[in-house]
Amino acid sequence: MNWSDEELIDGCKRRSSKYEELFFKKYYGYVMSISLSYAKDSDLAKEIVHDSFLKFFASIENLDGYQSVKAWLRRITVNAAIDWYRRNKKYAMQQDITEQNEVYHEVHALSALAYEDLVNLLHQLPEDHKLVFNLYEVEGYSHREIGEKLGITESSSRVYLARAKSRLRQLVYTHLKEYAGR
Repeated sequence: MNWSDEELIDGCKRRSSKYEELFFKKYYGYVMSISLSYAKDSDLAKEIVHDSFLKFFASIENLDGYQSVKAWLRRITVNAAIDWYRRNKKYAMQQDITEQNEVYHEVHALSALAYEDLVNLLHQLPEDHKLVFNLYEVEGYSHREIGEKLGITESSSRVYLARAKSRLRQLVYTHLKEYAGR
């Protein structure tokens, strides 16, 4: 049977394990795809998925509209990824970055890359750069918001984004060069 979000949410609000399981199965792929864009591997992504659903079910009473289920679930998942990052990042070794002197090379061949190739290239970025890139470019957070969420300065967020983009350009260039050589 194909359950509507309204039926699933109502069942979850009643704390029905059957409805929670159905909701989990319906949205697992969606949450996993978001988690994979933040995680360095599938095991970590599974942890983020698990945390996301636990937070979702714990706060389900706060959900007002059924139309916003995916948006709310996305926000919870992104926040779960940020929480994981904060718990595991060693800020003692982090320095504020105040300037950025890298050279940019334009690469206009993204259409030649498959989605899987892009995801693999993103996973080659340093963890903090990938997180800032996703929060800014995918989720639409401002540098101020990213700084507040991650406990870094706004300028550090800008530099991490610039470095992520620069490194991605290099990775894309190398990937396309290897692809052309095949």
